[in-house]
Amino acid sequence: MSKSPQQQRGDARTKIPERSQVEMQFLSLDQWLDQDHRVRVVWQYVESLDLTELYQSIRATRHEVGRDAIDPRILFALWLFATIEGQSSARRLDELTRRDIPYMWICGGVSVNYHRLSDFRTQYGELLERTMTDSIAVLIHQGLVELKTVAQDGMRVRASASSSSFRQDATLEAALQEAQDHVAKVRQQQAEETDSGDRRGAAARERAAREKQERIAAAREELKEIQQRYDNRSGTARSKPRASTTDPEARRMKMGDGGTRPAMNVQFASDGDAQMVVAVEVISQGSDSGLMQPIYDDVCDRYGVTPESYLVDGGFGKKDDITHVEKHQTKVYSPLYAEEKLIAEGKDPYAAKSGESQEMTAYRARMGTDEAKAIYQRRAAIAEFPHADCRNRGLRQFRVRGLVKAKAQTMWHVLAYNFMRMRNLICPLRAQSYLEIVMGN
Repeated sequence: MSKSPQQQRGDARTKIPERSQVEMQFLSLDQWLDQDHRVRVVWQYVESLDLTELYQSIRATRHEVGRDAIDPRILFALWLFATIEGQSSARRLDELTRRDIPYMWICGGVSVNYHRLSDFRTQYGELLERTMTDSIAVLIHQGLVELKTVAQDGMRVRASASSSSFRQDATLEAALQEAQDHVAKVRQQQAEETDSGDRRGAAARERAAREKQERIAAAREELKEIQQRYDNRSGTARSKPRASTTDPEARRMKMGDGGTRPAMNVQFASDGDAQMVVAVEVISQGSDSGLMQPIYDDVCDRYGVTPESYLVDGGFGKKDDITHVEKHQTKVYSPLYAEEKLIAEGKDPYAAKSGESQEMTAYRARMGTDEAKAIYQRRAAIAEFPHADCRNRGLRQFRVRGLVKAKAQTMWHVLAYNFMRMRNLICPLRAQSYLEIVMGN
């Protein structure tokens, strides 16, 4: 038999916890929180934002009856701080607001629940994107971000759908008919249960059945688009296309580990000097081919700036895109297609080719210089660092379905990443951080 704790202690003197001692402490939440805790900076940043549209959506006003709403700044600060801390679950965040001092400090006694947190995360994607744009625009106006060099890269983030949810057209048709029959049955049961008083439960079951039917119908529509792309491709025969019944906009993509899983393609464009994300898009396309032009145009239109250099990897090297960007006086830096293979065969990949545009010829000749290769070497540090940071903070799998909601979840990670960059970057002339300048301090 093992010794008791008292026998093990012997003559040693130790401080033993006393949990039954009654104490009286008068401490506020603000006193519990360290004065230099970064959650205070998060709250200052949120207070500096223009959230007028969130307040306008609240129905309870001085002239209208209703229960007081949770202040939107609380919800905004909770999600921003949680994302910085690597928390992406609404249920987990709900738990933290009742247990951890920083989250309790944000709430200040206001109770929240995971339903409201989950809804808020995806409801205001456009506002989150506008917040990113406004912050970058302020830094451009102050001369701290110039967008002379922009790098673009994509990463595949696991979708909420499972691999087993993908179905062919015949199976989807049968599933849709089954779902329609189920909705009709549930509605009939709802009419019967309404008289018994279980209205809330009946309505929830009817809503769940209807949403499942809508997802299957959307999957059939997505399958038509996928089939059209399959038909336009030439080459060897491919397997029959499939669409997911749980997340119709997800696609099976090849991931970094070589496996194939349901995912979405997250595109970031980042500034070369500040290494802050300046444009974001989430799409269903598995490859990066053809995605340089729309993101480049977005950066130019969003900030009214034409970058001098645009850095992308070989997956973006579509001739039409390169020609488009070069015509706008931006130099593209990207590896040439089959460059190493052509060199091994004794051919010159940098020589002009017949039938190609002048812009392609100029790009091809440029990439043969040591200067261009040195500039391209910056791409990884600029473009891949934001992706790595977002992955480390939990952007490995979407917790929501659909491109719109997936982009909203992505924007929280972008805001968290840019927030930390702005806090760490210092303007030497003003002896202030970029974050303080954005907040107007």
